[in-house]
Amino acid sequence: MQTNNKILLRGRLSAPPAPSHVNHGVEYFLLPLSARRLSGAEDHLNVIAAKEQLSGLSLKEGSPLTVRGEVRTFNNRSGVGSRLVVSVFARELTQEEGEDENVLALSGVLCKPPALRATPLGRTICDMILAINRRYGRADYLPCIAWGSLAYHCGSMKVGDRLALEGRLQSRVYTKEIDGQIQERTAFEVSVMSLADPEDEYIS
Repeated sequence: MQTNNKILLRGRLSAPPAPSHVNHGVEYFLLPLSARRLSGAEDHLNVIAAKEQLSGLSLKEGSPLTVRGEVRTFNNRSGVGSRLVVSVFARELTQEEGEDENVLALSGVLCKPPALRATPLGRTICDMILAINRRYGRADYLPCIAWGSLAYHCGSMKVGDRLALEGRLQSRVYTKEIDGQIQERTAFEVSVMSLADPEDEYIS
């Protein structure tokens, strides 16, 4: 089954790159990126890039950065912080001035029944988990939210149905009570803007 996972981000670094992890001898860095929406709100996203990709770039707080890559997830079993970690795995990094961008294209299958509900303000939304296969038998599981008429359409789908969409990766701050203390956490989710044919190609 053909799947698609592409994202284009343009924004500014909110902090200098910091070491993230080493995998198969390759050192990776975390690049916190802020991308402004048309509304003026900002999404604060975590970009992961190999050390060699940073060569020749001027990367400090406030530096512009354009990222082309994929959205990746993994389960955090440490018990500290969010259980599902969502980040952008960089395939290409460039530095160019321009309007902030945050556009992604995904296609995969629904792996849980979609949940259609109303927000406290009365808006209809649909929560979904989209499974996107990658090589070596792995998969990424991305939380997605559709609104309005798209929510009703997605809410009628079933587990195993194929879904292709365009949208943006957004951050959302929420609070959670743990051991009697209120903690502030950040959730990452895909805001669905439109649906498409699962066979279509997107973002060059």
